[in-house]
Amino acid sequence: MDIERVNDSTIKFFITYNDMEDRGFDRDEIWYNRERGEELFFEMMNEVNERDEFVLDGPLWIQVHALDKGLEIVVTRGQVSDGHVKLEIPVTQEELDDDDLIDDGKQVLEMDEPEFIELMIGFSDIEDVISLSQSFNNEEVENDLYFFEGTYYLHTIFHYERFSEDEQDDMLSQMLEFGYESDISIYRVKEYGKEIMTKQALKQLRETFLSK
Repeated sequence: MDIERVNDSTIKFFITYNDMEDRGFDRDEIWYNRERGEELFFEMMNEVNERDEFVLDGPLWIQVHALDKGLEIVVTRGQVSDGHVKLEIPVTQEELDDDDLIDDGKQVLEMDEPEFIELMIGFSDIEDVISLSQSFNNEEVENDLYFFEGTYYLHTIFHYERFSEDEQDDMLSQMLEFGYESDISIYRVKEYGKEIMTKQALKQLRETFLSK
């Protein structure tokens, strides 16, 4: 996979169809299976982060071009200001629609701020998950438990309207006392792993083991 840094907020990379197949993806399912397409994207972004330190953080603008030998993907990070996301996207004049806003040759878009953040917390042992369930009792945090390749993963969702940034940091710190933040995508775990508990997994574990 070839990676090109366009600027501080934009990166472009190219992946061949052969490379996609080597990773276990069929070129057709990328277009017709949304979860598989997102799984490939996050797998590539994790690789980009490791090689180029382009952090997958915050809202993103993604443009995909299907070429003869593979896919060219342009990813731009947005900056949040006053509840809106501002993206400065390098594009050619031909790519702009009449309704687009243009500022110094760049396309500027505004979108609503994301409503939640989701994380994958990994645990090497189920006992660590159970221990977390005994001390963490906030039922407004959505969480589901999966098992994949010898590791337990807690898929966790924090809704912005329910918690302040400080509250989110405190709860995440509490979770990381028992596990670790993982880069694996939820789509890969759902596809190839085993579903253990959904809909408030920590609450189910707490109630199960407190009753014994």
